[in-house]
Amino acid sequence: MTSKPVVVAVVVTYNRRELLETTLAGITAGTEVPDAVVVVDNASTDETAEFLRAYRGPVPTDVVTLNANVGGAGGFVVGMERAVLDHGADHVWIMDDDTEPQPGALREALDVSEAYEQETGEAPAFIASRVVWTDGRDHPMNRMRPRIGASEAARSTAARLGAVQIRSASFVSVLIRADEIRRHGLPIADYFIWNDDLEYTARVSRRGTALATSASVASHHTKVFGDAGADPGPRFYYEVRNKLWVYTRSNALAPWEKVLFMGASLRNWAKTIAASSNRKILLDGLFKGLRHSLKAPRSNAEVLKGIYALRNVQEPAR
Repeated sequence: MTSKPVVVAVVVTYNRRELLETTLAGITAGTEVPDAVVVVDNASTDETAEFLRAYRGPVPTDVVTLNANVGGAGGFVVGMERAVLDHGADHVWIMDDDTEPQPGALREALDVSEAYEQETGEAPAFIASRVVWTDGRDHPMNRMRPRIGASEAARSTAARLGAVQIRSASFVSVLIRADEIRRHGLPIADYFIWNDDLEYTARVSRRGTALATSASVASHHTKVFGDAGADPGPRFYYEVRNKLWVYTRSNALAPWEKVLFMGASLRNWAKTIAASSNRKILLDGLFKGLRHSLKAPRSNAEVLKGIYALRNVQEPAR
């Protein structure tokens, strides 16, 4: 008889006290709940700190309060490290603070992971939930890249389990094996926001299996229904710099994938700028992102120096 795997949820929050409460309620009201929750507060300036000090949920909660905002990317680095090293996670369930997991989200993801391993002998690197907006429509911000070139056998096996083979996912309800975190390390904190999830999930799935299942559902409570191209304003800088980092500084994608995805990004950036009422802001972000992408991202230890004493989760190469 195999022991029940330890699941630790990781939530990164910044100035979203009410949404955070919804996220925690969704996590703890599921048909399956995690063994612990790690909440990383990115130096919030609203009532988040007070809420977390008073919070007494039904699942053990480890609150990490940082003294500076290191973005979603830095927050996930801290939370994932803590889940693996301090809580002995077998699976780490990752999400932003505007995510609301539906009741069956965790159980269904675990079921697909276990069933796939039983059928194939291979443990999936991660399972991504179907992400919907507040009205139940599939959220365009959280589209998952299908795995191009997946074998017919692999696609058929996934389909029998109600899943599809994917290449990347967003950090909105992703169940990742802790062994993969030990093997591939942590996300890159210097991304700050946007595309840290693309780089990390693509890095993990490059030589592993990643699946998405529509049976596991999470709601993404964004203000608008749209993707990153919905007039992102000054944040466009991070879209440009970080995508270029993925294409030029990471081994997450194969060379042919970099060419393919780069072409798609250039088209999307052109469309976003053309449709924007803030073209000057986006053009400034474009050129600044291009310039800053020429320098490699800093190490996680450098980004988190004086903020969090990061430990090494990665196993030595064999």
